[in-house]
Amino acid sequence: MNPTIIEDIKARKVLDSRGNWTIEVDVITRLGFGRCAAPSGASTGKYEVVSLPENNVDKALVEVEESITPEMVGMDAEEQEVIDSILKEVDGTGNFASIGGNTAVALSLANAKAAASSYGLSLYRYLGGNFATEIPYPLGNVIGGGAHAVNATDIQEFLTIPVGAKDAKEALSVNSEIHKRAKNALLKKTKYNLGKGDEGAWAPNIKDEEALKVLSAVSKEVTGETGVEVRLGMDVAASELWDSKAKRYVYKQEGKKRTVDEQVEYISGLIEDYDLFYVEDPIQEEDYEAFAALTKGAKCLICGDDLYVTNVRRLQEGIRKKATNAILIKPNQCGTLTDTYRAVSLAKRSGITPVLSHRSGETVDETIAHLAVAFGCPIIKTGVVGGERIAKLNELIRISEELSTQRGRMAALQ
Repeated sequence: MNPTIIEDIKARKVLDSRGNWTIEVDVITRLGFGRCAAPSGASTGKYEVVSLPENNVDKALVEVEESITPEMVGMDAEEQEVIDSILKEVDGTGNFASIGGNTAVALSLANAKAAASSYGLSLYRYLGGNFATEIPYPLGNVIGGGAHAVNATDIQEFLTIPVGAKDAKEALSVNSEIHKRAKNALLKKTKYNLGKGDEGAWAPNIKDEEALKVLSAVSKEVTGETGVEVRLGMDVAASELWDSKAKRYVYKQEGKKRTVDEQVEYISGLIEDYDLFYVEDPIQEEDYEAFAALTKGAKCLICGDDLYVTNVRRLQEGIRKKATNAILIKPNQCGTLTDTYRAVSLAKRSGITPVLSHRSGETVDETIAHLAVAFGCPIIKTGVVGGERIAKLNELIRISEELSTQRGRMAALQ
């Protein structure tokens, strides 16, 4: 009896962290069960697949029941590439406009989890085998604005990464402490005018460099007390700042408009002044050349998100033009586990650092923690606070404990 034969599929609509409806899918095999709930983004790339058909979850549920379930029931969940190709064939549009990228990714990842469950395996072990051995460093959003918070900073996210942490628990503890202390430091500047953005980051009504100064000071304080080196990062989300008619990057808080060359110079200056470890989307999504100009002289990770949208063809273009040295990986941008894996594999072969990432409108689904470990991504971006973010971070702790136990067993056998 094949334990991975798909016997049933169930889909429902559930709420994401913004209170919007999204889709969750259960895949049931003879001996296994997998569940995945799809997230949604606010700052989305132009070239992402369509998240839901006509932005309608109910229509997506109908597609699952009428078009997808009849095709998948009776299939072998282990044949992931075949399952993912069926999703594309049923959709028929090339960008999941018919069934929705969120529908596809929920089905695809739930299928993989069901296959893993059929053999009594964790997803990271099922996908990564014995090569899945390392826990990624958490990249946490502490201060933010942009599309995630109204009347806050122009730059969308100000991030920390505890590169000196010895394990997952220490890394998460340090990021959490920085988040707490940043609140007190920001309140001194904003006189209690302080809210939170979509990802739980503090959303002060201050300028970008003020945010960097606060985060830098707090990070140095925590580093001094804990001995854990903390580095800073940013997600500029430059496509949100770009005025295509004026050909300028518009910074409303500063009251400034920057040309492409001025944007490259400005970001380069921030990298140098604040010793940044990571900068995401510093240039708008169409401009490979300006990305390359910034990456060439940068002494940090320059990461493409909207530029690539986890799309192999766009990544190939970026590799040819030496646009970045890192790529953000978001499974629902491309719609399937197979396409996610292909993007990660191409990046690693090309010396591009893959960063597995959440979305701003998240669910409590923990799958990306497993994917980051399985695919050997050195960094995972999944916020600092909020139940939907903590779900991934706590899962990293569980995975690290499991890995530690397995290493102990191997040592005992040698």
